[in-house]
Amino acid sequence: MIKGLGRFALRAATALALCVGSGAVQAQQVIKIGVSAPLTGVSASNGKDIENGVRLALEEANAQHIKLGGQDVRFELDVVDDQADPRIGVQVAQKLVDDGVVAVVGYYNSGVALPASQVFAQAGIPLIDPAATNPTITLRGLDNIFRIIATDAQNSGNAGRYAVTVTHAKRIAVMDDRTAFGQGAVEEFKKAVLAAGGQIVAAEYTNDKAVEFNAQLTNLKAANADLLYFAGSDNQAALVTKRMRQLGMSTQFVGSGGIADSIFINVAGSAAQGAMAWEYGRPIDSLPRGKAFADKFRKRFGMDILTYSPFSYDCGGLVVAAMKQANSAKPEVFMRALRTIDYDGITGKIAFDAHGDLKKPASTLYRVEGAKWVPVTTVGAE
Repeated sequence: MIKGLGRFALRAATALALCVGSGAVQAQQVIKIGVSAPLTGVSASNGKDIENGVRLALEEANAQHIKLGGQDVRFELDVVDDQADPRIGVQVAQKLVDDGVVAVVGYYNSGVALPASQVFAQAGIPLIDPAATNPTITLRGLDNIFRIIATDAQNSGNAGRYAVTVTHAKRIAVMDDRTAFGQGAVEEFKKAVLAAGGQIVAAEYTNDKAVEFNAQLTNLKAANADLLYFAGSDNQAALVTKRMRQLGMSTQFVGSGGIADSIFINVAGSAAQGAMAWEYGRPIDSLPRGKAFADKFRKRFGMDILTYSPFSYDCGGLVVAAMKQANSAKPEVFMRALRTIDYDGITGKIAFDAHGDLKKPASTLYRVEGAKWVPVTTVGAE
């Protein structure tokens, strides 16, 4: 950190002019965009997926040789590892502020987003959320948060209604990992089930570090549950599904968001067959530019997309588009453009309501068939 400079002075310092030879040549302005995600631990694959989505968006923006206020600009990524830990998340959020970022893309974990987002609110820095879905994140009166993904109330609400009205499950059970995301998703699911006239016969929980679930699943088997809605990570969901099959349970597994990916299938193995999960947005292959994005992502990073890179890619593109619309990289200026923007992203049309949530969110139900996630239905799409 440069001593003696406030954070806004630090941002301004990136626009200094350079003297070359006998003539003054204006410097290229470096604009720092922060990313906070878990890059170590069990969620590291999803964190890297988020980082790479933003990285690809900014690389493409730099190839356009954008000018703001008549000056050439270059976008630079500043990535921190929040370790899926709320305490660490707050610490590295302050680091991003001290580094002089003008916008941040994050988070993967709702439990990290809730406290860390307040750091950016106090600094006047916009936070673009590609993955954290707890409804409370945008309902606290903070005007700097913009979420481009369906909330738990929307995604898990769709799951609950569908379980009762379409699947016709009679004895529904729930299980979560006690995180802000897991608990929030299950609560929204339960509310939707009860509102639709369904019955919750059992509720179990674990923690986000657990790898053994015999006690909980034995209880669910005794309750004769015909459907289990699980809210937690993809890896943990796969372990739960695998153990269900080992116990001889015929209960239908239905997962919350962030589960319908290759990690689940690889970990669950043959037990994945028939598992279901509700995901945010529409199937990537159904989107006009979805397949092209997946192909260029694979070419650039040597790996397939997971759940959130399409959303984080749109977060990066959205920030750049707002700056171009405002003709400024000052947060207090382009944040006004974010509030009114109508952006055509690869995940669909992006525009925000008064809370900073997506105006027209969608959810898709997937089912594993032959070691692949196959779309079943999409709810709430345009």
